Amino acid sequence: MALYAIGDLHLCLGAPKPMDVFGGAWVGYMDKLKEGLSGIKPEDTLVLLGDLSWALDLEGAKADFAWLNQIPCRKIILKGNHDYWWNTVRKFELFCKENGFEDFHILHNNHFEYNGYAICGTRGWFFEEERSGQHDEKVFKRELLRLEASLKAAGELPKLVFLHYPPRYKGYECPEILELLKQYEVRCCYYGHLHGASHGLAIEGIWDGIQYKLLSADRLNFVPYQVLP
Repeated sequence: MALYAIGDLHLCLGAPKPMDVFGGAWVGYMDKLKEGLSGIKPEDTLVLLGDLSWALDLEGAKADFAWLNQIPCRKIILKGNHDYWWNTVRKFELFCKENGFEDFHILHNNHFEYNGYAICGTRGWFFEEERSGQHDEKVFKRELLRLEASLKAAGELPKLVFLHYPPRYKGYECPEILELLKQYEVRCCYYGHLHGASHGLAIEGIWDGIQYKLLSADRLNFVPYQVLP
């Protein structure tokens, strides 16, 4: 049994937008992902840190979820900025039931347990890039509420947080999210979103007592990171 995580798969079976066009590590990435995920076992848990599929709706994402359904484990999904297919939890659960997609779960205002740890998280927000109006501020505040709801739901369990956006990187910090991580004594924070040359902006290691690590797929060479045994 093991807990794995990886972000930014950018699957494209239902939407013709392959990441191969970016060259470098992304060339042949679907085959790399298939190989990298082949070691996952039925008793494992896999956290997917957003930007899962390029599809614009659930129907368009069907082929991508069918591809993921071949991975025989519990799959916990959080939202990324490109997950336009994202809908309500109820509609997603109905979608999975109707299509025989097994053991998919949405991380949204809740938490999941793994071997005595709490899996918490939300999308997060790049607020410094989005100060263009009240709508963006409302979205940001909702993300803070969702993260705190997830952390509160975990109770006294030791907490691992999974985000799509990094709460800190070189030249930027999101103090509101960092304060929540500190307040709820989060042990580790894992995030995605950064690709290619942006990997150089990642802040990893221990900061203020919290371990940070970038888990975008191209950063990991398309092999999921083992968080816990």
